[in-house]
Amino acid sequence: MKLKAVVIDGELRVVHQSGVQFDAELPEFRTQGGVHIHTDRLTVTSPVLMWVKALDLLLDKMKRAGLDFSRVRALSGSGQQHGSVFWRRGASETLKHLDPDQDLHQLLQDSFSVSDSPVWMDSSSTQQCEDLQAAAGGALRLAEITGSRAYERFTGNQIAKLRQTRAEEFQDTERISLVSSFAASLFLGGYAAIDYSDGSGMNLLDIRTRNWSEICLQATAPHLDQLLGAPLPSTSVLVSLGTSDTVFLWLQQPRPALEGHVFCNPVEQQEYMALLCFKNGSLTRERVRNECAGASWELFSAALRDTPLGNHGNIGFYFETMEITPPVIGVHRFDSADCEVSSLSPQVEVRAVVEGQFLSRRLHAERLGYSIIPGTRVLATGGASSNKEILQVLSDVFNAPVYTIDLSDSTCLGSAYRALHGLVAESGASFVDVVKKAPEPRLVATPHPKAKEVRRPLYDDALLASEAEPCSRSLRQELHETCPHNHRNTFCSPAETNTSVSGDTLR
Repeated sequence: MKLKAVVIDGELRVVHQSGVQFDAELPEFRTQGGVHIHTDRLTVTSPVLMWVKALDLLLDKMKRAGLDFSRVRALSGSGQQHGSVFWRRGASETLKHLDPDQDLHQLLQDSFSVSDSPVWMDSSSTQQCEDLQAAAGGALRLAEITGSRAYERFTGNQIAKLRQTRAEEFQDTERISLVSSFAASLFLGGYAAIDYSDGSGMNLLDIRTRNWSEICLQATAPHLDQLLGAPLPSTSVLVSLGTSDTVFLWLQQPRPALEGHVFCNPVEQQEYMALLCFKNGSLTRERVRNECAGASWELFSAALRDTPLGNHGNIGFYFETMEITPPVIGVHRFDSADCEVSSLSPQVEVRAVVEGQFLSRRLHAERLGYSIIPGTRVLATGGASSNKEILQVLSDVFNAPVYTIDLSDSTCLGSAYRALHGLVAESGASFVDVVKKAPEPRLVATPHPKAKEVRRPLYDDALLASEAEPCSRSLRQELHETCPHNHRNTFCSPAETNTSVSGDTLR
């Protein structure tokens, strides 16, 4: 986990990149993967001052590299969506009077009422989720308002938990920021507003009115609107100058469901964006790499090359921590005879984890009603997008060509594009107009001719694994019995539509 920066020029060329690794370069905070996992294994936090000190180091690196900050016209940031920062009473005055000759982490060391911030990996607010859904009139009604049913990592439920369990710190709070608005605040010298798109990941914003939902606010905390401030469009100019797997889909109309999320679109204000998040992503692949491929990505890739598409019917479901989609935990492997086994050979295990993960990604997208149609393409970004063999599996599973961009820090690049768009958005220029000069994505993988026929038998296993939590009997048999459609050998999708998968982020 790191803090990264990408600088582009007016022609959208990357002119500078820098980064700070949390664990390696800030060891005093004693994080693993940039977080603290608490003893209950549900509570996951990050030190706020670690983020601030990382920004100090990042800016220092950029300065030493010769970047001319006087030429920077705009800045935009991308932060983990659900993480929250609780500013202590009086922090606004500190922000207004920051001394440019001192480091930010020294100036702000007493500015946070909560020193370790809840982050997207946290799963400790189940009771608060149940309370919110009850107040809203049920999970589906909450999804219709906010775009999602109640999720433990969503900021509103984390706020409710803090108010109930750490009342003194909550009372000492004068402002609550998301990670993205927190970072903007450091440059602004004042509290930056939460934007519509990131605000959609809080279980608090009405995605249709783009205002805070009064029902959700009242169920979460008193006077919460004052602590959050008014939300603003993602293109608002405030100041001029993941570890998970996610699937994004562009929507023209919101279609909230009990699974997945619908957010306000950050680049087209009248449209929407669907998102599916999977907690067991890159860290799970890395664990299998370490155990089955000698901690070598080269050997991991070789195992994918040396095993056939479909893995001879062997498949695995790897939920090492409580998953988000679906909400289950446990690792289960099955051989070609449909029998659960305790282990697979190293090469087979490597393909089992990758195929199983991507089958799950596609399955849950299609269960929301989206189809992979002719012309669909998948844009893969993030760290794993540099691994050709992983991308080939992705292409085979989605039965669609896979494209990448020639920059692993794509989140930073997108932020830079957003900064450029922010300069001209008020004049009516669209985001598409702004990025016309951007390099075209590069084709890196096309599906194997037999991918569709090999993949279909595996769909059933992935479908059933998503239907219910594993029980003591045969996992597949148990899940088959709970399938509401009683399907066994066919792929079940609730609807056929012409919406295509537009992105799959692999971090």
